Amino acid sequence: MDNNCKKNTYRKEEDKADLIKRLNIIEGQIRGINKMIADDRYCDDVLIQIAAVSNALKGVGNNILENHLRTCVSRDIKNGNEDIINDVMLLIKKLQ
Repeated sequence: MDNNCKKNTYRKEEDKADLIKRLNIIEGQIRGINKMIADDRYCDDVLIQIAAVSNALKGVGNNILENHLRTCVSRDIKNGNEDIINDVMLLIKKLQ
């Protein structure tokens, strides 16, 4: 993947709104964790909230990955760009 080449992804407004809403919720959860630490909350409670944020971020990431495969990758393959498969494999390795 050429990092010097700026790529953009068009997202429908409703998809963008959903992603932003989910990220705003996650941001609020992180602020809550920060407050829990400041308030000396019990470790189990903090760890449960951290797990919830981690799972929420994974969900957002999976949503974006699925959309990427269905749109960008599918389009590139249809246009004969089979190098995209190497790009996707590299991306998956980075996500692990």
